[in-house]
Amino acid sequence: MKLKLAIVFIVASITMTYGQATFQKSTYKEYINHNVASKAELDIFLSNKGTWAQFSPEMGYVLGNSMPHDGHSKNFTISTIQKNGARTQINYKDKPCRINVYGNSFAQCHQASDGETWEEMLAASFGEPIRNFGMGGYGAYQSYRRMLKEEATKYNAKNIVFYIWGDDHQRSLLQTRYMATKLWNDKMDSGYSFHGNFWPYLDFDLNTGKFSEHDNKLNTPQLLYKMTDPVWMYEILKDNLALQALNFVQGYTSDFDTLKMVKLAKWLNVDFDVNDAKNMSVQIERLLDTFGYAANLYILDKVKAYAKANDKNVLVVIFDPYKVTRQLMLNIPRADQVMVDYLKKEHFNYFDMNVVHYEDFKKTRATIEEYYTKYFTGHYDPVGNMFFATSIKSTMVNWLNPRPITFQETDKQYINFKDYLQGLK
Repeated sequence: MKLKLAIVFIVASITMTYGQATFQKSTYKEYINHNVASKAELDIFLSNKGTWAQFSPEMGYVLGNSMPHDGHSKNFTISTIQKNGARTQINYKDKPCRINVYGNSFAQCHQASDGETWEEMLAASFGEPIRNFGMGGYGAYQSYRRMLKEEATKYNAKNIVFYIWGDDHQRSLLQTRYMATKLWNDKMDSGYSFHGNFWPYLDFDLNTGKFSEHDNKLNTPQLLYKMTDPVWMYEILKDNLALQALNFVQGYTSDFDTLKMVKLAKWLNVDFDVNDAKNMSVQIERLLDTFGYAANLYILDKVKAYAKANDKNVLVVIFDPYKVTRQLMLNIPRADQVMVDYLKKEHFNYFDMNVVHYEDFKKTRATIEEYYTKYFTGHYDPVGNMFFATSIKSTMVNWLNPRPITFQETDKQYINFKDYLQGLK
């Protein structure tokens, strides 16, 4: 390992441009102090009147009932929930359910209406319901905690789809994602799209080199208003290395705790030269990714242990369309290789959507950008959800025991479906 320690690390202020927004890099402390939540947006969020997310004492937030203006054809999309907190089921919702899905917005299927999710498309194909507990903004750890919460209720299921997307590995390490989404927050309707407040998260002990698990620090509506206090916010977030690293990589901030980053790099066996200011952003991003993927392996260990102890079947989905999939398309090493190796080594049932898109892309003459317009509006559009459902279908059919009724292996010409055709001519 090559480490060069500098007592002082200074990065000059740089003006950054993002779309129409221009802002000045600030110190980490200044950034926190200047970007706390407003009372007005928290009032709207806690009103739960048409808000995309709603407050949850344990999870920080879960899905709400809303109609955001974010669809593929510039349309509104209808996003609603059931009493159990799952996204509204359309197909076979009154039948016994044996599949629960956990993950972030690509599991939730943000930017698509209730009946346009890949879960509902599979439910229609399988002839049985699938519960969708996905939630936008969640990281892998938050999805794990949601899994523990829901599987302890009567809505538990034998089969669990655990979806790990894109930067979920980084989100697991944030006490609050609100401070990492400033530019997005500024562009949205204040309060109605609020999320990313404090939630359960993973931390890392620089003395022992071990992860630790923590509950939501602001677990009542009254406590949530602490997010408006810049002094409190900085004090509670000053040692969150993942947030420091992410804000630096995003160009929001000009500094981080150098000594602690050096210690973190040592534990993770990452080369980190604090004197190489020119490549500092690249170095910090590499360190952050390594940190996050280490967290993912920790979480997957927990998922595996939980499934074994509770007689559950788990199918892990991995997908990172804007980084890993592009890397495959460009024939460069994938950033999440350590996770792929781990899934194979530990004999997980898993499905890699990155490879599916790569193989599909090779069959076209489209540019990468042209290819993405076929399936994505930021998230999957309904065509993308159909492509995902079609792609994962055979994996899920072979994973489920017994197979869905529509995929039973039989020589019969017809399956007995009493009165199905009654009254039809």
